[in-house]
Amino acid sequence: MGLRGPLAGVKVLELAGLGALPYGSLRLAEMGAEVFRIDRLSDVASEKSAQGDTLWNRGRRSVAVDLKHPAGVEVVLRLSERVEVFLEAFRPGVVERLGVGPNEVMARNPKVVYGRLTGWGQNGVLSRSAGHSLNYEAITGLIRSVGPHGGAPVPQLNVHGDFAGGGLTMAYGVVCALLEARQSNVGQVLDVAMVDGAASLVGMFYPLAASGAYSEDLGTNLLDGGAPFYAIYECADGGYMSVAPLEPNFWSLFLSLIGVDESELPPQYDRDGWPFVKTRLAKVFASKSRGEWCEILEGTDACCAPVLTFNEARAYQHNVDRQTFVGEDGTEVAPIPRFSRTPGESKLAPAWVGADTDKVLTEFGFSQNEITHLRSVNAIDR
Repeated sequence: MGLRGPLAGVKVLELAGLGALPYGSLRLAEMGAEVFRIDRLSDVASEKSAQGDTLWNRGRRSVAVDLKHPAGVEVVLRLSERVEVFLEAFRPGVVERLGVGPNEVMARNPKVVYGRLTGWGQNGVLSRSAGHSLNYEAITGLIRSVGPHGGAPVPQLNVHGDFAGGGLTMAYGVVCALLEARQSNVGQVLDVAMVDGAASLVGMFYPLAASGAYSEDLGTNLLDGGAPFYAIYECADGGYMSVAPLEPNFWSLFLSLIGVDESELPPQYDRDGWPFVKTRLAKVFASKSRGEWCEILEGTDACCAPVLTFNEARAYQHNVDRQTFVGEDGTEVAPIPRFSRTPGESKLAPAWVGADTDKVLTEFGFSQNEITHLRSVNAIDR
């Protein structure tokens, strides 16, 4: 595909999955890796002009294979011989039953990095159970830590389990393992569990809770909305402002800008005084619109910013300056991080299922007679 980026030249074979896996492999593709997705024959679109789910299909070349057919399994194993990375996101034991597990793939390619992405991990009492991001986040304490004082815990979208804890952790692990494999000439298997990733993201809070420095009472801690200087306040027009002047000098500046005399308040870190200060600040913010507060606070060291919707975020000036959002309709997030010499590529086109079967097999050394035979026995798409 001729992609640029720090991972240019890296070939990745991905067994098609949902959510976390394509999110992580797309991150690799944006950095220049060439990703070949193995799709199911049953997913081949009747109208091949349709590109399907462009959110997840971008940056890949699609090969449609029947993994329940011995010839289809052999196709995948032959493809795996010429890649550096193999990715799958099935429940433990599934790829082994299909015949494309780590043992089979690494027998063909001892240098391959074999990434296994699951919710619960490859072992543990829940490893073979179904689950979703909310469940993985729940058993780490993450969900139980966020919510209003006196209220119930609040779901955090599916960011921490699926995308950060799962897909992004997998991409990070792949790059680490690739670096090591190029030094040792030996591959390895990555056990990437979303539950592990979610736990890692809140790792700093476990010792705090164990020492008693973090309360299990929702909305009473420093970073969960309990502190008046790390909270969200509603404005006169129904908009919201985020307030986070944690440092004393920033706190003092913030109070001066909003017209509150610091000497009339309890000390900043006096927890007993937090409810009083929070009530006082709520009344102050309710006196002006979000736009008016932005004019007063943005661009200062008061550590304040408007709370935006997804649509508002795309038009926000700082995000526009940074070109955070790209694409024809401005809804794609630009590749991160940003490299000075080998930037990632955001203009990745989606492919319909099976779009590249013949071309990819040819590039990987299959003869036309072999491709014709595979198609005649329904091992690959028609």
